[in-house]
Amino acid sequence: MKPVLIGLAVGLLASLWFTRFISSLLFGVGRTDAPTLGIAALLMATTALAASYLPARAASRKDPLEALRSE
Repeated sequence: MKPVLIGLAVGLLASLWFTRFISSLLFGVGRTDAPTLGIAALLMATTALAASYLPARAASRKDPLEALRSE
């Protein structure tokens, strides 16, 4: 999750910087609308957590010797 958190921080800073260039395209959302940025970051973090947790849980249930023998 460390790369995800680093990516979220970089993305948040980049979005705050780029909004000054696209502020004319934002309708109904302020340049620094905290709820919108927070919900987007939370959604991305939740998706990344599910994408990493579910395969790791499935892999931890398998016997390592069986996995090595099958390859």
